[in-house]
Amino acid sequence: MKQSSLFDAIAPIMIGPSSSHTAGAVRLGLLAKNIYDNPIKKVTFTLYNSYAKTGFGHGTDKGLLAGVLGFGVDDVRIKNVFDLPEAKEIEYHFEYREDFNRHPNSVDFWFEDTKQDMHISGDSVGAGNVRITKINDFSVNLAGDYNSLILSYKDMAGMISKVTGIIQTHQINIASLICERNAKGEDASMCICLDGELDYSVIEKIKHIPDIYFVRRIAKLDN
Repeated sequence: MKQSSLFDAIAPIMIGPSSSHTAGAVRLGLLAKNIYDNPIKKVTFTLYNSYAKTGFGHGTDKGLLAGVLGFGVDDVRIKNVFDLPEAKEIEYHFEYREDFNRHPNSVDFWFEDTKQDMHISGDSVGAGNVRITKINDFSVNLAGDYNSLILSYKDMAGMISKVTGIIQTHQINIASLICERNAKGEDASMCICLDGELDYSVIEKIKHIPDIYFVRRIAKLDN
């Protein structure tokens, strides 16, 4: 059974009105921004279910945009984010759908660029807590409560040990590791949550492993 924390009982310090619809939206946007890790030129937000029905009144649209712009949950600029110069520098759109296979507070981020497109899905699960559930075609479980690594690579024997071996040499403990692949020998992904913080030199070593397509270091979100 999952232990309850203080965050399960009270909301985070935030710009309201809702921890799930506003603070959660900001945190999802921040995670998506960090995963994409490219200058954002165009993004489409697809909101589902409760997010789609009540998100406008709760500021979910503002929170999502503020998050991908890099604002924190307590940033007073969230209330007027649509009028800010930063918002006018990117192209953004909102779509609204119902899908009862999705979490009530669910969103897709569609980042578009001539160099790299990326699709990221996430849920706001209550009290400002969130989880990223999918990156492109791969399932992940990223909540922002750990420093994390996300990798995409060609599935082959020994790839996991190569990556974790580099991490081990720097005395960083792995809290959890989730792997997924499309098929044997095809594209695969790793999501690694860490008890410490890896230096950029470690990330560079991992990037130079043959047949790794991309590596993202995702910093733990502030509460």
